Amino acid sequence: MDILICDDEPLAVERLSRLVTQMGHQVIATAAYGQQAIEMVQFYQPDVVLLDIQMPEMDGLTCAQYLRQLEPSPAIVFCTAYDQHALDAFKSHAEGYLLKPIMQQELQQVLDQLTKLTQAQMSNLKQKEDMDNQTQRHQIAAKTYRGVELVPVENIYYFLADQKYVTVRHKNGSVLIDETLKDLELEFGERFIRIHRNALVSVDYLEGLEVINSGQYQVRCRELDERLSVSRRHLPNLRERIQKL
Repeated sequence: MDILICDDEPLAVERLSRLVTQMGHQVIATAAYGQQAIEMVQFYQPDVVLLDIQMPEMDGLTCAQYLRQLEPSPAIVFCTAYDQHALDAFKSHAEGYLLKPIMQQELQQVLDQLTKLTQAQMSNLKQKEDMDNQTQRHQIAAKTYRGVELVPVENIYYFLADQKYVTVRHKNGSVLIDETLKDLELEFGERFIRIHRNALVSVDYLEGLEVINSGQYQVRCRELDERLSVSRRHLPNLRERIQKL
């Protein structure tokens, strides 16, 4: 991937550049402050921006707001020495928030995930187009000890992946199906929202978010007592969806 680094500390830029290069990615430009980063992103169009928060003239959070308005918009990963900006960072739809000194393993994990997303974009778009051209199912078929059970999609609270199978939680209980969350998300993307790498929740039954401790959230569904964990990566999109309900 093509990566732009924005940090007003030369040593931090040098270290990040070295780590990025070692991981097989390319640093196409560096910037020392927010406005410079915006101009360079428009010119170079990087896939990812590694962005500091505390900088002169324009801080990283303000810079991220401008970057999100660009088309195409790069993925943003904050690299900062301060942990108190995490919530604001994820409100800006950042894909990562790493604390200095940046650990190679943590940076590797974030970039690996972004690489997978980049490689999957074209494939996912085509699959979604194919799904849109098909008739969307109104029922989910599951094999149970009673035979084949048909579950109306409007009765489903959530899909929860567990290794090979997916649990379908619905009004009358739950069943297991041999499908993937990825395929279910492609087919029912308008009706279900991903809240975690292993969970899709029905928008119709979304009731709200609950904070269980600092930085960790869980979702609340109508008619259910159980709660489902929300990952940081999917929190901004979930907040936005809830606000529109």
